[in-house]
Amino acid sequence: MDELRLTLVTDRTQTRGRELVSVVGDSLAAGLPAVHVREKDLGAAELAFLCRRIRGLTRDTRALLIVNDRVDVALAVGADGVQRTSTSLTVEDIRAIADKRLRVGASVHSLPDALQAELEGADWLVFGPVYDTPSKRMYGPPQGLDKLARVAAAVRLPVVAIGGITPARVRDVRAAGARGVAVVSSILAADSPADATRRFLEALAAS
Repeated sequence: MDELRLTLVTDRTQTRGRELVSVVGDSLAAGLPAVHVREKDLGAAELAFLCRRIRGLTRDTRALLIVNDRVDVALAVGADGVQRTSTSLTVEDIRAIADKRLRVGASVHSLPDALQAELEGADWLVFGPVYDTPSKRMYGPPQGLDKLARVAAAVRLPVVAIGGITPARVRDVRAAGARGVAVVSSILAADSPADATRRFLEALAAS
């Protein structure tokens, strides 16, 4: 799943007042291969409306659309995948609802979490926070590169690193075994989200 080399995780509070769909569109035009819509405060109808707007853009650029937690919304808007969190249905339950219509990622914060998600049949793992970052402090202290390396070595699934990732840190997380990176503010809050996207893609290509 080469699309997972760079995933933009949305948070419309971090766009510096710019409209989220416009920021996502600029990033997609710059080559962004995957968008993970994570707007936890929205109800199902509002989230579906937002996802449909973004889905039109991802279709045009052949990028992945992943919806956080909400299997119903992901199916309704024709998304490519759903991201399981600690409060979501189990991977098994998600499979029972979606069958093969959605790929399933799992957010994990420890090696036991990662092994369990692989056993349950997840398609990829998002592991973090690797570095300190305000958006991930609720999940505890940063895990660090050593824990990332242990998880990546222990599972056969693609592991995506999240939490404080910048272009300058891409080489280190890739060296630790991450297949890709997921970012929030490093793109959303950048002066130019398109330029930030290109810097990430360049760093990934160089690593």
